Order: sequence, then C-alpha cells, then structure tokens
Amino acid sequence: MGRRLGNFLVVITICLGLTMPAIAKTDWQVRQKMQLDQAPIDMLVSSNNKWIYILTDDGQILIYTARGRLKDSIQVGPHVDQIKAGPRDDMLFLLSHESKSVQVISIDFTENITTRGSPTKGPLDAPVTVAVFSDFQ
Repeated sequence: MGRRLGNFLVVITICLGLTMPAIAKTDWQVRQKMQLDQAPIDMLVSSNNKWIYILTDDGQILIYTARGRLKDSIQVGPHVDQIKAGPRDDMLFLLSHESKSVQVISIDFTENITTRGSPTKGPLDAPVTVAVFSDFQ
C-alpha cells in the first residue's frame, strides 16, 4: 500500500509540474535602424522580401532594400495615409481617407549598366546600347 501511495504522489507531482506555467526569457536585439527625416505613418515589406516601403507623413514613399539601404523615393502626396501590397511585387495600393480614394501604382526599377570595356560593335557614341547576356548557364 505504501508503494502505491508513493507512486501516486510521484505521478501527481509530475502532473502538477507539467501544468505550471514555464517562465521563459525572450532575447532580442536591434539588427538595423533606418533614421528618417519625416515621421513614418505606414510601411510594408514586398512579398519577395526584397523591398521595404515606408510612407512618411509628408507624402513620400521611401524605398529601402532588405539590407536597409535607401534605393529611391516617390512623392505621392500628403493625402495618402496608408499603403498596401498589390498582387505583384511591383504594385502598391495607396489609400486616402481624406479624399476617399485608392490609387494603384506600379513600380519599375531601372538600372544603369556600365558597358565601358565590354566588347562592342558599331560606334561608341551610339544613342542606344543593346546588351546581350548570353554567357550565363
């Protein structure tokens, strides 16, 4: 009888220990900080995690890379008070409670490619350069 009581007390102690809330510690650290000239009022991250869009209170959308480098900015006007992701990475919805409107904008990034020192055909001062990337596998 004493052994059964001992086993019962061990089981009860284990069950009580499992139902007690565990005190956990949460560690966190600041990985990067983007210092802005204007107060941010909304932000979103593109679905491919490549771009961070920050809407400021002066009506600008600041476009940052995922590493926190400012890529560009778009002036959308102070009436815009919210931004939402579009169905594609190059689309944003701009919401305005004041004007009761939603604008859909598309964003396209152009990159300058330096062709200096690359093999060319034709005059070097041609108004258009066609770059062919054919050596990739």
